[in-house]
Amino acid sequence: MDKQSTEILCDVCGKPFRRGLVVAATLVRDPVADLIRKEHPNWNDDSQICLTDLNRYRSEYVEDTLEQERGELSELERSVIESLRKHEILAANINEEFDQQVTFDERIADHVASFGGSWTFIMLFGGVMVLWITINSVALLTKPFDPFPYILLNLVLSCLAAIQAPVIMMSQNRQEAKDRLRAEHDYRVNLKAELEIRHLHSKLDLLLTHQWQRLLEIQQLQTDLLEEIADGGSR
Repeated sequence: MDKQSTEILCDVCGKPFRRGLVVAATLVRDPVADLIRKEHPNWNDDSQICLTDLNRYRSEYVEDTLEQERGELSELERSVIESLRKHEILAANINEEFDQQVTFDERIADHVASFGGSWTFIMLFGGVMVLWITINSVALLTKPFDPFPYILLNLVLSCLAAIQAPVIMMSQNRQEAKDRLRAEHDYRVNLKAELEIRHLHSKLDLLLTHQWQRLLEIQQLQTDLLEEIADGGSR
């Protein structure tokens, strides 16, 4: 058997090599085969490649994979920032927006309710009652304007309660409307945050899946190299 019959021609570099230094196309991993086809369109399942060229394409694939992973990280960051930038910012100061729509009557109701629910009103109201009773009690022997049992004072208190109650209810209704608006705003903000978190989770899952696939492919290439080294040592 002559020397040329034991040598196989490499379809990449065109040089002849011994049978143990050439690998069939069917044994080459698909990602590496895709790189070979980019430079050699005639590459098919019947082709042969020498170990020197095969290791070169394997190295190129590993380098491209690492560069793509770094690029995907930056691309992920840019896509997230862009997605957040395109959406309208929902966070806002509800109190300022709501107060801009308040009418003059509603402002008066708020001030009356605020004053009626303060210690200033309680002390002032108590002082007026004590002064009222004192004046009518001291002037009891002469001619008081509201003698005991202070019927006029009872009338004033009843009128004050009758006027103060609906005013406070007006203020409470406006406060309830503000609370409903705040609750709706909080729901929108929370919903947007939840959607953004899901969006980020899906992108991270996709990125991790791609990384695991590439790591597995690199590990397979390393296994092939170890097997080739072991076969070379056994020969």
